[in-house]
Amino acid sequence: MHVGLIWLGAAVLLAAGESVSGELFLLMLAGGALGGSAAAFLGAPVWGQALAFALVSIILVVGVRPVVRRRILSALPEHDTNTAALTGRGGTVVEAVGPGGGLVEIGGDTWTARPLLDGDTFAAGEKVLVHQIEGATAIVVRGV
Repeated sequence: MHVGLIWLGAAVLLAAGESVSGELFLLMLAGGALGGSAAAFLGAPVWGQALAFALVSIILVVGVRPVVRRRILSALPEHDTNTAALTGRGGTVVEAVGPGGGLVEIGGDTWTARPLLDGDTFAAGEKVLVHQIEGATAIVVRGV
């Protein structure tokens, strides 16, 4: 069996391993293995193949990986998490909400709530929208 085929097999295994990790590191090593394979097919001795593998891997890990990761991460949409994800969501008043507080159900969870505008009140069963979250209290406005 030609040594270049062993390098190709290593490249395939490393690329397959990348599908598990998702960090682009194994994929860069797979590129290095392709460099080792090319060196083998060009007739380089084993130490030359290993050198090609090392050089290509280092260039890919240090030079290409950060650029590709930055590009991929910048293309991903940002998602609000925790309480920021509740802003703009609708809810239902469970216990009348007035200046003194009340309870609303938002996404299956019950939150203490108060109206955004002074003087607003909401009866049980009314629909509200979350304007913001302050601590553990939902600041709500009249919903649709």
